[in-house]
Amino acid sequence: MKLSRQLPLNALRVFEATARHMSFTKAGDELGMTQTAVSYQIKLLEDFIGMALFVRKPRQVTLTESGQKLAPRVAEAFGVLRNAVADAKQIKSDTLFIHTTPTFAARWLSRHIGAFQLENPGIAVRLETSQEFVNFSQTDVDLAIRAGAGIWPGLNSHLLMRGGFSPMLSPALAETIGGVKTPADLLKLRLIDAGDPWWQQWFHQAGVSDPPLQNRTGSRLGAQTFEAAAAIAGQGVAILTPEFYTDEVALGRLMQPFDITSHDGAHYWLVYPENRKNAPKIKAFREWIFKLMPSVDQQGQKPISGA
Repeated sequence: MKLSRQLPLNALRVFEATARHMSFTKAGDELGMTQTAVSYQIKLLEDFIGMALFVRKPRQVTLTESGQKLAPRVAEAFGVLRNAVADAKQIKSDTLFIHTTPTFAARWLSRHIGAFQLENPGIAVRLETSQEFVNFSQTDVDLAIRAGAGIWPGLNSHLLMRGGFSPMLSPALAETIGGVKTPADLLKLRLIDAGDPWWQQWFHQAGVSDPPLQNRTGSRLGAQTFEAAAAIAGQGVAILTPEFYTDEVALGRLMQPFDITSHDGAHYWLVYPENRKNAPKIKAFREWIFKLMPSVDQQGQKPISGA
């Protein structure tokens, strides 16, 4: 009998869940099994491999060295199987599950996604936002738009937009101090989230040494789009990515007082698993967004020079 026919797939599935939760009990809850049944399946796998995968302690389990090596490869393998089944189940009316940051969703994607759906009426869109990096092997997400350096093992990545940041505020707020003429003038105003490291980097580039930021009060709103809303309302100066707010500048709701944009090496990328690059719905979205962003790095998988 061939080895592939002997593989204890159910035991591997139990191992993957247990390694992820580091708990026999939690793995059993996820899989609808008792703790005893989970323990039995793990023992079957250990006997099959010929070595221990977990160190069992009272109310705690940890992976052995062998378990640590096996766990990510098993998780990746089940991710491949999950994607293969998802592709096999594709029907005319499909759903594209996109994960992205709140700011990119609010400031760019939500304004354009309707055009994608008009061009692809057979594909519905499901959108989820958070600041976290989604794990493709553990979710049903098809593709993501994330900020970073563009190098993630196992993923194809394509540059969509260069990141960058600069202070922005409402013209009315600037007038309260007679206008913002030098970078140091910004320190006369309330800075939204003065603890953001972007501030220190921008002031340094603008020639303001050791700006007094440590003891300044300021709100931490959790996402750039919320900080921009506060700045538009005149509540302070926000440090933002100017490319997202060109409409607000054109309408006179925001201003970028200085043509100084700093970079921290993080840019916006379209990413998806390498083994799903030919999935029809992913290809449709990729081709659509390339048309809207012609400067996109369509080769992908390489960092930007000098980033």
